[in-house]
Order: sequence, then C-alpha cells, then structure tokens
Amino acid sequence: MNSLFKILLFSLLVVCFTACQKDYTDTSFINSNGAPSKLTALTTIAQDNSGLVTITPNGENASYFEVYFGDITTAPSKVVAGASVQHIYAEGVYSLKLVAHSISGSTTILTQQLTVSFRAPESLTVSALTDLANNFKINLSASALYETYFKVYFGDVVNEVPQAFLQGDTIGHVYPSIGKYIIKVVAFSGSKDSIIMRDTITILDPLVLPLTFESSTLKYGFVDFAGAATSVIDNPQMSGVNTSFKVAQLIKNSGQTYAGTSISLSTPIDFSKNKVFRMKVFSPRVGATALLKVENASDNTKSFEISTPTTVANGWEDLVFNYSAINTADAYSKITIIFDLGIMGDGSANFTYLFDDIRLTNVLPSSDVAFPLDFESSTINYSFTDFNGGGVSIISNPFKAGINTSNKVAQMIKSGGAVYGGSYLPLTNPVDFTSGKKFTMNVYSPRKGAHVLLKFENLTDGGISTEVEVATTTANSWEQLTFDFSSKDVSKSYQKVVLIFDNGTMGDGSANFTYLFDNISQQ
Repeated sequence: MNSLFKILLFSLLVVCFTACQKDYTDTSFINSNGAPSKLTALTTIAQDNSGLVTITPNGENASYFEVYFGDITTAPSKVVAGASVQHIYAEGVYSLKLVAHSISGSTTILTQQLTVSFRAPESLTVSALTDLANNFKINLSASALYETYFKVYFGDVVNEVPQAFLQGDTIGHVYPSIGKYIIKVVAFSGSKDSIIMRDTITILDPLVLPLTFESSTLKYGFVDFAGAATSVIDNPQMSGVNTSFKVAQLIKNSGQTYAGTSISLSTPIDFSKNKVFRMKVFSPRVGATALLKVENASDNTKSFEISTPTTVANGWEDLVFNYSAINTADAYSKITIIFDLGIMGDGSANFTYLFDDIRLTNVLPSSDVAFPLDFESSTINYSFTDFNGGGVSIISNPFKAGINTSNKVAQMIKSGGAVYGGSYLPLTNPVDFTSGKKFTMNVYSPRKGAHVLLKFENLTDGGISTEVEVATTTANSWEQLTFDFSSKDVSKSYQKVVLIFDNGTMGDGSANFTYLFDNISQQ
C-alpha cells in the first residue's frame, strides 16, 4: 500500500512539472507583440535657470526606452514604460533621440528637437480651430520663440489640471455644451518667467446648409403641419446616389392635402453666389411632386418655392430646384418641404418619402441634347419630330432586363403613312466625329431581322446626310447594335439624328411595329 502511494505521488509530480514547464516555455505572447508605435517624449523644464529637463517617454507596445540626450552625454539612459528621466542641459537646441524596445525585441526610434533657453518665451501664437466633424471639438496648437513646452487650460472644468504639450503637437478637446470658454495657454522655458495667452472660444452648433442629417449633436427641429410626421432615421435604402447613414423620413397622414414639414436654420441662406437647390429623394411613386420652399423667419409672405416631380420609384434620385428667380433682397432661413401637394395622404407606404442632402449649388443639369442619348434627364427636352407615320415618345422602360435596366427609354410606333416613316431629333451641336465614328444603340424589336437605320442630316439641308443600316438579331429582348460610319463621308455638318425602323416596309401601328431604343452612344 505504501509503495502504491509513492508511485501515485511521483506520477503527480511529473505531470505538474511538465505542465509548469510548458507554461514557462510558451513565448507566443512575446512573438505576437508588435513593434513600438505612436512614440512621444514630453519634455518639461524647471523655471529656475538650472536647465533641469524632465523627459517622459511614451508609446504603444514599449516595455522600456533608451533616451539619448543629444548633448555631450553619449551614453543613453534606460527608462521603463511609465517613468521619467531628468537631465541638466546647457542653453542650446538639442536633438533628443528615443529608442523604444518591445518585449519581442523590436525597436522604434523617435527624434525630436529640444530647446533649452534661460530666456523667457516670446511671440506666443495659438491656433484653436473647430473640428470639421464635431462642432463641440477644437483642435489646438501653439508656437513660440525660446519655449521648451506649453500647458493649456481649456476653461470648462473647475480646478482644471492643465495638459502639457510640445510645439508641433495638436491637442483635441471636446466641450460639453455650447457657450463661451476662456482658453489659457502658457509657454515655458528655463527662465523663471513664462508667457501667457488667453482667448475666448465660442462653441456653437449651428443648423446650416447643407442638411445631411448625419450630426449626432445637431437638433433637427422639424415642425410638422397638417398631418405630416417627419423624423431622422437610419437610411433604409443605402444604394445608388445615396449611401449615407442618416436620412429624413416624411410620412404624409390624412389631415390636409398640403401636409408637410418646416425646419429653421440658424442663419439666413446665402443666395449671393449659388441659386440652385438639390435634394436627394426616395419616392414610392414616379410623378410624386416634391415642393421645396424657403420663407422669411418672421414674415411667411416673403417666400419662394419650386416643385419638381420625381422620375424614379423606389430608388434615390437627386432632384433640382432652380431658384434663379428668387428675390435676394429678402432674408430666408426657413425651409419647407411638401410632397404631393394637393393630394390627401393616408400614412401608408405609398405616402412615405425619404429626403436627404439638401444643399445649395450653382450647377444645373445640362440641358444640351448630346450623346449619349439615354432619355433619363428631367431637364432635357427630347423634342422628336415624327414624319410619315413614325411616332416617338419617352416612356418608362417596360422591359428592365438584360443589357438595359435603365428607367426611361424611347418608343417608336410605326403606323401607316409611308414605308420610310420615322422620326428625327435635333442635337444642340453638330456631331463631332473626331470623338468617334462608331455609334451603339440598345434596341428591343418584336422581330428578328428588323432593319434599323441610323442617319445624320444637316440641320437645315436634308440633302446633306450620311446613314448606316443594321438588322436586329433577336426578338423581344434587348440587344446592342453597332453603326460604323468609318467609311462614310463625315466631313459635313450633321446635327439631326434620324431613325427609321424597317425602311421599305409599311407599318400598321401594331405591336409588330412597335420598337424600343435607348443609350445611343458615340464610340
């Protein structure tokens, strides 16, 4: 029995020793430790002409530092992480070197300038700028002559402990609320005298254009009326022209046909340079009108408004509101938005609208009729002129599939009249064939082998023309046809685009003579 006990005890000791040995030899945690990074060396100096400088190194993944003082002392001083070292300097400018060591043996070097002067600092300048992403945050930096370091008091805390920093550093600080704060920056050298600068910082959080609804601090104070309910929500449709995180949602309930919302800006809108509003809209229906109105803060009779119909259903589009006719003598700081003015809402998905990115620009969409002709613009007048039984109109794409999923297309119905019935579209400028002599066009034909003639004519003389004819190869599906004018005479001025389907065959206006075309592009 005693022998058995000894055997069990010996086995237990072996297991414990093996386990402990594995723990002590596992160095994976060391090998995974990265090289030191984000090195800093805060240097402060005694204000007694002694030249005593305190150096506090810091950095991520650093276990200890070697501090090379940069003067006649050649040997470095070893400083563990979190500690400081002191050194007495004579007056001068020194190159302080910091070598940071990680547990794994990796090193990183930082070199920075150290100024030691027994002369009081001079020419102190301070920069305190509002952060672009946060109106409550300022980014502060300072510079001075003969300084060794600075301290800053941001002025928003009782018995505030100042923050030390060096020339070239930028210190960020977030204030708790709007208001005025007195910042104090002190520049120190080795002299007993320092220099102080105070400045008043005003923290504002103004509601101004553009309205993106992304701020976590702004109060988007929507004032709804007549049955509308507006709120800022997470973007449920992050796609297309709007992938932002936050948008405004307006639900039009029953109440009045003019139900909408208003939002007051902190300052009047500046129309001195830009007079074109743009707003991204997600509408449940094509043709829903979006009204954007501006009003005077105290006199709503001083106002201006533009209505624009949506051209896309269940997709984002960037609507344009041309305010070039606004009376800029009046001040406008209120924006009102109404969807489907004159129609009673019912609070359903069919009366739920999203809007975003309300901004003022000076860019109107191009109204030029030019290649590519995609028929998507709401500002371009695609003024086709039909002849001899041809008839063209712009319609919603009834066959969004294959190579053409665009929203708008052109439809040609060839009725009885003449075998060459078709339509033409004048361009704003003559065709520039130096940009390419090949043209492509998406075509949807009811028949395989239907001939498509693309012809260019002079604007005033139809006898000056050039043309290419191509046959369709599929029926009842989109295909891209190519028209090569490389061998044609393109030296003349051609400004009309002429289209004839099945030239030589009389149409009858039926589905068999109904064609779709889109995306006429120059290659």
